[in-house]
Amino acid sequence: MKKVKVSKKSPSSDYREVLIEELKGDEKAQYAYLKASLEENSDMPEVFLKAVETVAKARGFSGFAKKTGLNRENLYRIFSNERAPRLESLVKILDALGFKLTITPKKAS
Repeated sequence: MKKVKVSKKSPSSDYREVLIEELKGDEKAQYAYLKASLEENSDMPEVFLKAVETVAKARGFSGFAKKTGLNRENLYRIFSNERAPRLESLVKILDALGFKLTITPKKAS
């Protein structure tokens, strides 16, 4: 009988790891991913924050806290949905990734 290695990771964590690899070095794909996440999940900010964390990991998470000016504990709390980030913190995080917040008119329905 053949032994099968069972992963202790959830399918969603496997998906995230693949996504992180796909996003590495591709700023256009990172931008498109963040934009789509925000547009498709505007009523679920925690989903957008998870997308931001995914892009941060694709860029290389080491030194990320220093780039943002936030301490690692605050970043952990933000990305684990322990607390909602202040606007100032979100701006710093996006800036460290090379992005900025913008506002556009809502499309007429």
